[in-house]
Amino acid sequence: MSLTRKMLKAMELDDDKISQIIDAHQSTIDEIANERDSYKVEAEKYKAESEKIVSLEQELEDAKKEVEKLKGIEDEFSNYKADVDAKATQAAKEKAYREMLREAGISEKRFDSIIKVSDLSKVEIDGDGRLKDSENLMNRIKEEWADFIVTEGLKGADTPTPPANTGGSKMSKEEIMKIKDTAERQQAMLENKELFIN
Repeated sequence: MSLTRKMLKAMELDDDKISQIIDAHQSTIDEIANERDSYKVEAEKYKAESEKIVSLEQELEDAKKEVEKLKGIEDEFSNYKADVDAKATQAAKEKAYREMLREAGISEKRFDSIIKVSDLSKVEIDGDGRLKDSENLMNRIKEEWADFIVTEGLKGADTPTPPANTGGSKMSKEEIMKIKDTAERQQAMLENKELFIN
């Protein structure tokens, strides 16, 4: 039930009092309406902010997923880099070890076999690309692989050419001439030269 002039007249109030009450009542209603409107504006702001928050939360979730993907890629890259570094280190160790085998006088034919059975994980390379503790390592190589060291300048005794086998059955001139291989035929002719001298 709203406050009206008619209601106030029924209460036997004079016109000045009624006007004052109506004005005061209207002022209160205006204040409440203004307050309501400001709350409505605030509510709209909060609604917009909450929508932003929902959007930001989604962006945050998306960013977290992207970070997880990037971490996975970073881990893959780190593993790849470690693998490449390990292979490069292994190759450098093998190269330096081959050089040391060469210096020790090991036959180059044996390098691959020796490297396959050697544990290069325990050797280290210095800044010049040479193996550290090279003196001890050289001694170990010479001791372990002594059978593969090539000694230069050693020559076996000369063995004379054995005499021709003349004690066997002699060939006839016709048999010798039937030999198709020229070198063989000439050899047979030399071995049986008496058949060809007239």
